[in-house]
Amino acid sequence: MRIGFLCNEYPPARHGGIGSFTQTLSREFVKLGHSVTVVGLYPIPQDTREDDQGVRVERLARGAVPGLRMLANRIRLQARLTEILRDCPLDVLEGAERSFFLVSRAYPVPKILRMHGGYAYLKSYRRNPGRFLYVQERQSFATADHICAVSRYVGETTRQLLHLGDRRIDVILNPVDLDMFRPADPGLEDEGRILFVGSVMQLKGIRELVDAMPRVVAGHPSARLFVYGNDSIHAETGGSFTQFLRDRIPPSLADRVSFEGKVPRHLLPGLMARASVCVYPSHIEALPIAWVEGLAMGKAVLASQTGPGPEVIEHGVSGLLCDPHNPDSIADGILRLLNDADLRRRLGRAARERAERLFSLNTLVRENLEYYERCIREGRQGRN
Repeated sequence: MRIGFLCNEYPPARHGGIGSFTQTLSREFVKLGHSVTVVGLYPIPQDTREDDQGVRVERLARGAVPGLRMLANRIRLQARLTEILRDCPLDVLEGAERSFFLVSRAYPVPKILRMHGGYAYLKSYRRNPGRFLYVQERQSFATADHICAVSRYVGETTRQLLHLGDRRIDVILNPVDLDMFRPADPGLEDEGRILFVGSVMQLKGIRELVDAMPRVVAGHPSARLFVYGNDSIHAETGGSFTQFLRDRIPPSLADRVSFEGKVPRHLLPGLMARASVCVYPSHIEALPIAWVEGLAMGKAVLASQTGPGPEVIEHGVSGLLCDPHNPDSIADGILRLLNDADLRRRLGRAARERAERLFSLNTLVRENLEYYERCIREGRQGRN
C-alpha cells in the first residue's frame, strides 16, 4: 500500500502529538513493507527531502510574502501532490483537521481526515479560533472523503461544533510503542519525583499543577516537580509562559520545580522510569500520547477527568483523574499517590495492562491498515 500523510510537524521539527503520531505510525507501516510519503509546509528557506527509517519526508518551504502566503502554500502543496500522483500514485492521503484546506477536492485519492483536536475543538475550551480558521476547518472537512477520530470525545464534540450531521466518524485510538515504553526497574524510581511532559501552556494545566505544589510539598516533603516540554507565549503578557510560572512559585519552593525544556523523545522512557508519579492535568485533549506512554511505562498516572480522560484511564483502577481547574484536586491526587506506594504499584500494573489491551502499536497498526483498505474499497465502489 502507498500511504501519504500531510504533516507540518514531522520530527525532528518542532512538533506535538500529531508529529509523534505520524512518525510512529509511518515507521511501522514501512517495517511491514508499505510505502510512506509525508509532505508538509515548514518555515525553511528551501524544499528538502529526507529518509527517516524508510519514510520519505518532504518538507516544503512555506510562503513568506504577507498577503500571498496562503496562495503560495496552496500552489506549492498542490503541485507537489500532483507530482507524487504522477510518479508514484498514493492509495490514501491522511491529514489532521485543517490539512485538506489547501488540497483540491478533485485530488483523486481517498482523503482521510483524522481528528486530533483542531481549532473548532479548542473553541469548547473558551478559545475562539477566529472566523477564518473556523471556515478553513469546515472546508477541510468538506474536502475529506472519510473521517476518523482518536477518541469518541473529540469526534462527537467536533461533530457538534462543525455541524457534521450524520457523517460517519470511526474511532481509532492513538498507539504506543510497548517495547519503547515499558516498565523499568522499580529501583530507578526517585522518591517524590513528579513528572510532567507536554508543552508549557495554559491548555495543559501546568499553571494549576504549579499552584498545587505548595500543598504537595507540605504533605510530602521530598516532592519535586520536573517539567519537560517546549515553552510557549503567555497570551496576556506576551512573554514566556515558563517565566510566568516561575514568578508564581514561592521563593521557598524555587528548588522544587524544575523546567527542563524539550527533550528528544527517545530519552523520555529513561526520564519516566525515575518518576514516582506522572501528572497530566490538561484542560482539554483529544487523546494525549503522553498519558498513554505513562500507562505503558506502568506508572501511576494522574490525569484530567475532562474530555477523553475516562476513555484513557479508569479512575481508581488504572490511574487517577482530577479536576484540572482546581489545584487542590490536583494536589489531593498527587499526595494520594506519593503517600501510598502500594497504590502506585497496583495502579501501575493495571495501567500497563490497559495499555497492552487498548493502545498496542502492533494492534492499532493493523487496525489502521484495515481502515485504509476499507476507504480504498469504498472509493472504488463510488467510482463504479
